[in-house]
Amino acid sequence: MKQYLDLVRDVIENGTLQGNRTGIRTISLPGAMLRFDLQKGFPAITTRKLAFKSAIGEMVGFLRGVKNAGEFRELGCKVWDQNANENAQWLANPFRQGHDDLGEIYGVQWRQWPGYKRIPLSNPAAIEMAEQAGFRRIAQDEEDGVAFVILYKSIDQVRQCLDTIATDPGSRRILFHGWNCAQLDEMALPPCHLLYQFHPNVETKEISLTLYIRSNDLGLGTPFNLTEGAALLSLFGRLTGYTPRWFTYFIGDAHVYENHLDMLNEQLKREPLEAPKLVISDRVPEFAKTGKYEPEWLEKIEPSDFSLEGYEHHAPMTAPMAV
Repeated sequence: MKQYLDLVRDVIENGTLQGNRTGIRTISLPGAMLRFDLQKGFPAITTRKLAFKSAIGEMVGFLRGVKNAGEFRELGCKVWDQNANENAQWLANPFRQGHDDLGEIYGVQWRQWPGYKRIPLSNPAAIEMAEQAGFRRIAQDEEDGVAFVILYKSIDQVRQCLDTIATDPGSRRILFHGWNCAQLDEMALPPCHLLYQFHPNVETKEISLTLYIRSNDLGLGTPFNLTEGAALLSLFGRLTGYTPRWFTYFIGDAHVYENHLDMLNEQLKREPLEAPKLVISDRVPEFAKTGKYEPEWLEKIEPSDFSLEGYEHHAPMTAPMAV
């Protein structure tokens, strides 16, 4: 994880001190990239202890479409508690549905993206095509003298990606994202890690992932999100018969919170240790061995199915999360 420490140092030395919505200033630098070869180890931070179980719990929650902090806690992840119940802006939002509610966050968009089509009644062929694709009519109206029908379908973006890897691995359109402009005001927190693109290589039987993050807190967020992305790539490879390889991580706004400087400066003095290995439980089927495609494991997976082998780290350190 030396490249992570190099990025932290670069932002601290070359970034600009800026204000933001949290009230805690950040040292920010636009545009950053990290790239990991998963065949050389799992990108776990070693200059302090990684909250591995919490990160995996969150990822599993996203895969289940969880939108409630209580359900995340049951999965071993408490990072959503403050956003659900202490974020003043969200507490005053009429879309919030009581204690622990998070709204239409990450996993909802990943697994149940609300898809709508507005088609003129004068185009029955397009209406029929949409209905054959699973859209259903929910309303009919007229505007400027043109009658139209509204159709709706819940779209499982993650499943579509996994299916495409299995059936059309040469596609360059295997991606999902969480930035639903129409529902940003219905979320406790708009997505930070928002676009995932998978790259299967039929020739080498390897699969890679490119992840774009609009805004990343290097102290707490980056180690967490690296864990989730690398684990998700490994799971996708497991279920489709590909070996996980390159994990490329793009950041739009890379920043360090002022109240994280002590923690990060101490980490910069520590020597990074050997990267561990990610182990996925034997109960999770391997397509490469069985030849059987079992996408239902996107929902059946448990946090306990993931562990790190050979993980060594320096002394634990903590810092407050900005909300």
